[in-house]
Amino acid sequence: MRIAAFNVENLFARARVMNLDTWADGKKILGEYSRLTALLQKPVYSPADKTKIVDSLKKLGLGASDESKFVILRQNHGRLVKRPASGIEVVANGRADWIGWLELKKETVNDVAVQMTGKVIQELNADVLAVIEAEDRIALSHFNDQLLKPLNANYRAIMLIDGNDDRGIDVGLLTKPGLHIESIVSHVDDRDGDSRIFSRDCPEFTVRIDDNTTMVVMVNHLKSKGYGTPAVANARRKLQAKRSREIYDLRRAQGIDRIAIVGDFNDTPGSDPLSPLLAGGSDLKDIFDHPQFLGDNRPGTYANGTASNKIDYILLSPELWNSVEACGILRKGVWGGVNGTLFPHYDEMTRAIHAASDHAALWADLNL
Repeated sequence: MRIAAFNVENLFARARVMNLDTWADGKKILGEYSRLTALLQKPVYSPADKTKIVDSLKKLGLGASDESKFVILRQNHGRLVKRPASGIEVVANGRADWIGWLELKKETVNDVAVQMTGKVIQELNADVLAVIEAEDRIALSHFNDQLLKPLNANYRAIMLIDGNDDRGIDVGLLTKPGLHIESIVSHVDDRDGDSRIFSRDCPEFTVRIDDNTTMVVMVNHLKSKGYGTPAVANARRKLQAKRSREIYDLRRAQGIDRIAIVGDFNDTPGSDPLSPLLAGGSDLKDIFDHPQFLGDNRPGTYANGTASNKIDYILLSPELWNSVEACGILRKGVWGGVNGTLFPHYDEMTRAIHAASDHAALWADLNL
């Protein structure tokens, strides 16, 4: 049985700002979007807050209109701002004065990129496939019907629960015919004080493999380093790793031996934020360390595959680790440079925007 994890970076439509040629192109706008979203949640807007709100709106191209190239300001009931001839001004005095939100505009993913995503999944041929950054279950179902079925690579069970990220990047699980998702436990509302812990969710999928065998797959996408201060992002990522470890330890104490924690953890193996999962007495093991790992000369999983870009994982409990027959990385859906000068990619990919994802896919064959 093969388990795989793949960050699909949205299947059919993604935020326009995340559909640019490189992450750096959209990073500034995403950072401003994040800062303003947090500011708008304040119960009272001070004069200084209102000045910051106006400044952020202008930086997002929303000074003259509720819609810009990348962002929409939804003012459903009440008003956050008005725009008289003298210029934009904040008229709400706090969050209770208006109902609305910021929304990232979406656009269709490049057709070649979608096809390459299907090609990666076909080549993976995983029985259990964890997907990261999928927009919703309906998109996954359409992708399965429209792209995977013609490739004879379709899945039977498709499940995704909306998480906490308002950009619409969630995590889900697909299983081939013969395997069943028997139950799901969501942790979307797990909290640390008044704040939700997980940026998306950390769902536990119990997969029925046969009459006598089940396994639990925890799919996660930890806090990104992409925007926000490093100290805040690192603390949030460590809190998420710590909570994931607590869930894992609880299931192990309940007698569940076959557990995999998979996904995009947005940090390197030796980092402090990931220490709850990879140190501190953890018995979880990374497939990159398995003697049967089939890799290449690049230690990373993201972009050019350097060690600092080792951010995607399949972590296995001892029972699953001992059942591994082979494991590896599939990098061909990542842009490998012009003519594949960094590493080989699919022939159909002639521009960076054609890449299936910036993330390589990981897989492990288990004898269960």
